[in-house]
Amino acid sequence: MNAPHSPALADDPDQPRPQSLSDLFFSFTWLALQGFGGVLAVIQREMVERKRWLTQEQFLEDWAVAQIMPGPNVVNLSLMVGGRYFGLPGALSAMAGMLAVPLLIVLLLGVLYTRFGTDPQLAGALRGMAAVSAGMIAATGIKLAAALARHPLPLWLGLSLVALGVLAVAVLRLPLVYVLLVLGGLGCTLTYRKLSP
Repeated sequence: MNAPHSPALADDPDQPRPQSLSDLFFSFTWLALQGFGGVLAVIQREMVERKRWLTQEQFLEDWAVAQIMPGPNVVNLSLMVGGRYFGLPGALSAMAGMLAVPLLIVLLLGVLYTRFGTDPQLAGALRGMAAVSAGMIAATGIKLAAALARHPLPLWLGLSLVALGVLAVAVLRLPLVYVLLVLGGLGCTLTYRKLSP
């Protein structure tokens, strides 16, 4: 499962990188197995802080693109990370790592849930896991918010867009696609105008 590195796809030759396609596969399999209720917190820690395959800025840029593409965000991100270092074979290897073993586990859990799903202790355990997942996602959001200080837009404007997004989705319950189009489009337009000479 090995392939030569694609230097043209990597951003910095001194940045650590996956050693092979199997390294990508097993790394993303490990990420997926840690991601109960959401992989965002885990993937940010592993890709940016531990393995350092992505800088914080690269992670935020890739995550933003992954969110607006159709399909699961983290699968989209795995495709981008794999493609960055090994092209199409890397993208497919990272995606396979993200999906193969978790698919087997979900199928097994589905069979077990149909048999034991009415057990009140199981229902309580699932509610507890949901609370932990929400906490992990909130903690990651706070950690990633530090990157707003380095964004070309003023911090007050970036935080205002964040607050409007939370208000629109969580409070007003507007469809996410419209919020992304309006606020995302506004953010992109303002950033483009700020960066253009």
